[in-house]
Amino acid sequence: MSSPASGTIQQPMERPKQIAVITPFVQAIKQHWLSYLFVAPFLITFILFIVIPTLAAIGLSFTYFNAIEAPKFVGWLNYRNLLTQDMVFWKYAIPNTFKFAVIVGPLGYIAGFILAWLVSQLPARIRVIYTLALYTPSMTAGVAMAVVWLIVFSGDRLGYLNSFLLEVGIIDQAQLWTQDPKYLMNVMILVTLWGSMGVGFLALLAGIQNVDVQLYEAGKIDGIRNRLQEIWYITIPSMKPQMLFGAVMAVVGTLKAGQISVQLSGANPSPQYSGHLLINHIDDYGFIRYEMGYASTISVVLLVMTYLVSRLCWKLFGSKEE
Repeated sequence: MSSPASGTIQQPMERPKQIAVITPFVQAIKQHWLSYLFVAPFLITFILFIVIPTLAAIGLSFTYFNAIEAPKFVGWLNYRNLLTQDMVFWKYAIPNTFKFAVIVGPLGYIAGFILAWLVSQLPARIRVIYTLALYTPSMTAGVAMAVVWLIVFSGDRLGYLNSFLLEVGIIDQAQLWTQDPKYLMNVMILVTLWGSMGVGFLALLAGIQNVDVQLYEAGKIDGIRNRLQEIWYITIPSMKPQMLFGAVMAVVGTLKAGQISVQLSGANPSPQYSGHLLINHIDDYGFIRYEMGYASTISVVLLVMTYLVSRLCWKLFGSKEE
């Protein structure tokens, strides 16, 4: 360092600047804060009502919890009991759920696509009317159950179905349609199919209407001669995102169904477990027996099943870009 006598002016030593360490996530929030502000309501709701309850259910599945005392950790005991000792789970809940899902899911999905395609062919003036008429049952399922279906399948001679069948001579005495184990599952499937034109139906209708008309014109030049070929080679490949969404909604809707058997039969469990689905099994242990830990175990198994079937839908209708 030069002395003052040498004529060299000594520069004051600069203090080292503190470098703020900002994580990439925080930096992204600062840079795109307006976008995150719009996403925040959904994100907060998703965390509060989806993420936290799911993590809580997974945690409670390893405990004994009767909703009064503090949870007691039991390890894998609930899963072992479910897989080895719960005969109702294996004999009724699983077979009934798969039978219900295999019939209602694909049939409701196919019917939704066919009806969406038929509605899309109508003039724009009346298309809204038919769309609303098909979508309304999914919004008013509870009201329709009380006002329509319970009267139709009433077990006395005044029930619409019994009255009609007795009049034409098909049956000679009134049938207990919602109390007889032979008929309850079939009634559940029929009623659920009637109200299955929900959000998935609207998504399919939107996808069909958004297919570029020029693709159909190009298809005619390339050799497509009828509407069936148009649907198979142009419509379905052009609306894969909507097809995927409709499939996932159909899967989730059928696997989470359960209230339909309680509404029809008026009891949980249903007569001889004939309409006993996985959701009913969860409600039975969770809200009737108050074995919350065991109910959480069943719900985790249902969550895994839903995820696996949803992944199958991704394989069928998804793409690498999605």
